[in-house]
Amino acid sequence: MDSNPVDVVLQAAVARGAVPNAVVVVADRDGLVLESAAGSRVAGADEPVGADTHFRIMSMTKMVATVAALQQVERGTLRLDAPVQEYCPEFAGLQVLDGFDGDVPRLRPPATKATVGQLLTHTAGLGYWFFNAELLRWETVTGNPNVLSGSNAVFAAPLLADPGTRFEYGINTDWLGKVVEAASGLGFDVAVEEGVTGPLGMDDTSFTPSADQRANCVPVHMRAADGTWQPSALDLHPEPEYFAGGHGLYSTPRDYLRFQRALLGNGELDGTRVLRPETVDAAFTNQIGDLDFPAAITSADPGSTADFCAGPDHKWGYGLLLNTRDVPGRRRAGSGAWAGLCNTHFWVDRTAGITAAVYTQTLPFVAPEVHQVYLDVETALYDAR
Repeated sequence: MDSNPVDVVLQAAVARGAVPNAVVVVADRDGLVLESAAGSRVAGADEPVGADTHFRIMSMTKMVATVAALQQVERGTLRLDAPVQEYCPEFAGLQVLDGFDGDVPRLRPPATKATVGQLLTHTAGLGYWFFNAELLRWETVTGNPNVLSGSNAVFAAPLLADPGTRFEYGINTDWLGKVVEAASGLGFDVAVEEGVTGPLGMDDTSFTPSADQRANCVPVHMRAADGTWQPSALDLHPEPEYFAGGHGLYSTPRDYLRFQRALLGNGELDGTRVLRPETVDAAFTNQIGDLDFPAAITSADPGSTADFCAGPDHKWGYGLLLNTRDVPGRRRAGSGAWAGLCNTHFWVDRTAGITAAVYTQTLPFVAPEVHQVYLDVETALYDAR
């Protein structure tokens, strides 16, 4: 493209205070198209953000974990139709939360056994506190921590629905990490490094960033009482009891773009293949049948997330939100996307032959002014093509 309208969008967004900083990276099948950035790594300081700045990518970890699981499927060590408890016997102890008697949770056995495939599609019945008030109440009355604690205690959380009955976004991919460990015989961090980040040359992507990488990381920003962005000390546990397939990775926009390009390249990047083309096709295909990704998910914890309104006509593949229709002026039907809680967002449009990501580091997730930056970037990018 002759000019870079994304620069204009990002600079305007930072100037009006919609975000404290932002980075955008874009690639097509031939490689990098653009890198654009605006703002400082720490609000009010002078050090600029860039494509090699580190971010907590949070739930963008999920697609990396999904690829690690699909690699085990390709190798014949993992079956998607197998019950989760075949790999993680402790999963058999989970029950469905069926309300409360006063402050006492009411639990019942699930009607069916959750499968590994249902972990990949968020249809196993597991949830997150910030999108489910019942789970938030359960955590409150039991004192059980949420996933940001880094504690293995999170795996005691109950199901919120019978497996296969609805899409419920939750800790499915943390369980999937445990499944990958059992199937591969490797620690989950090793499985990811040997299967995904190592082969793709993603040297700046890790569950355990070095001291230099931590120093290069954007702090999570939140609004002060006067509306300005202020850095916080909020972070993932530096020594977690498990490596979280749902949210545990730190990366840079430039590094994660290599992963996106591998998806755009049908599982291959620069001659290195991490998935078979037919497996990538399956990831970009509706895997939830007649179930739907909710058009709107109401926040149960406004400090963590605003309401998430994807709109109608969305499905879920393996690790990816799929739009089933063209979005006018933006991504094409069949694109796969997801995002991270601290407001990182990527998509892969295989029809248009483009992949891009937008990074900042703020809470709550999808606050309207932050979400608008995503939309403005995408619109500017497609307008320029």
